[in-house]
Amino acid sequence: MFENVNTPCYIVDEGKLKHNLKILNDVEKETGAHILLAQKAFSMFSLYHLIGSYLSGTTASGLYEAKLGHEEMGKENHVFAPAYKEGHMRELVKICDHIIFNSFGQYDKYKDICRKNGVSVGIRINPMCSTQEGHEIYDPCAFGSRLGVTKENFRFDEKFGEGGIEGLHVHTLCEQNSDALVTTFKAVEEQFSSVLEKVKWLNLGGGHHITRDDYDIKALTDLIKYIKEKYGVEVYLEPGEAIALNAGYLVTEVMDKVKNGMEILILDASAACHMPDVLEMPYRPPLRGGYEAGEKKFTYRLSSLTCLAGDVIGDYSFEKEINIGDRLIFEDMAIYSMVKNNTFNGIPLPDILLLKEDGSTQKVKTFDYEDFKGRLS
Repeated sequence: MFENVNTPCYIVDEGKLKHNLKILNDVEKETGAHILLAQKAFSMFSLYHLIGSYLSGTTASGLYEAKLGHEEMGKENHVFAPAYKEGHMRELVKICDHIIFNSFGQYDKYKDICRKNGVSVGIRINPMCSTQEGHEIYDPCAFGSRLGVTKENFRFDEKFGEGGIEGLHVHTLCEQNSDALVTTFKAVEEQFSSVLEKVKWLNLGGGHHITRDDYDIKALTDLIKYIKEKYGVEVYLEPGEAIALNAGYLVTEVMDKVKNGMEILILDASAACHMPDVLEMPYRPPLRGGYEAGEKKFTYRLSSLTCLAGDVIGDYSFEKEINIGDRLIFEDMAIYSMVKNNTFNGIPLPDILLLKEDGSTQKVKTFDYEDFKGRLS
């Protein structure tokens, strides 16, 4: 099947997506928690009807994502941003039921318009409890983080509950298991329990790898039940990756082979354009039939068509020689790929396909020169 598609292309696996959604839906049913699609990780809206049949709604990082969730899923619609433009806020209060602020200054500025439109308002907190090792770019609890109000700067005398700030939002995780969430909540409870006793809801953010094989779901459900029972609040989770984890592929073709100390494959896919997390985190994407460098007989550096010298996906080894015209299949490419891709160097955007459960493929979107040109005019 992968031999008959134009490259590069993203392929989203419907069966694997449903597998993830069933796991998340089971958590909702067992705990009463509301699980929302974090669109920043996966916003393939042609699948929102399917996702919405399992989950409670969407969460956004700004106006455009909020509009997408409102238009295409039409269920609960939450938004958080470090700051809001006034024009955007006038639209957001019409389409969002929860709006979360990053500071009391932003809350003061917009609380009246939110109250007038019946929006439930929350404030993001920062418990300064880092559970990550490395990947500081994704750590909201790193020194100097702009995300969330710390205990030191929190207004504990503010009005909470009905007619005031109705919820707290905490997001500190990235691709982590439930033990990190338990640790984080202990820090939240130690610092903000007096507020938890007053608010209506607690949003535990994203970064929960709930659909990963080794994820401890029982620890998650036990924590949610504890929070709901002790504080009487509604609990929200905002996973992005967990929804489409391991449910997508990026198919690419080998365009050329060059040598400079080692053999290098030139692909029609790019780290910089099509999987930016490879360079930002850094991140090594899984490759079907690929192994660690030196593990198998043939080792290659995988690079791309762009002019960026550092546009390198990684070094992989293979059991057989790779030749020009061969196709390689990167896995786990549904998340943080389509939402981040770009046309640097005029590199075309990959097609988007859906792999149906019956094995057939459905073309969802194709791109051409006008998509590149239209971003520059």
